[in-house]
Amino acid sequence: MVKFALYGSLKAKPGKEAAVEAFLRQGAEMARQETGTVTWYALQEGDGRYGIFDTFEAEEGREAHLSGEIAKALMANAEELLSEPPQIRKITILAEK
Repeated sequence: MVKFALYGSLKAKPGKEAAVEAFLRQGAEMARQETGTVTWYALQEGDGRYGIFDTFEAEEGREAHLSGEIAKALMANAEELLSEPPQIRKITILAEK
C-alpha cells in the first residue's frame, strides 16, 4: 500500500499555460523512470493553476523524487513559467481503494 505522497501546486504566468502543460507532460515521462514513484499525476485546475500528485510506498522513494530530475527541472524553469514559487506539500495517505 502506498503511504506517502506529494502534492505540488503551480500557477502559470499569463501566456505560459501551454509551456507549463508541455513541461508536465514531459514530467510524466521522467516519472516513469523513477522506481520509487508508484503513481504520478499532472492536473489542470483551471485559471492557470496546475497540480502534481504522486505516491510512494516508502519515504526513501519520496525523498529520491524530491531531489530527482523532475524537481531539478521544475526549479530551473520556475522563474520563466510560474507566477509564484511552486508549493510542495508532503502528504500521508490514510486509506485507499
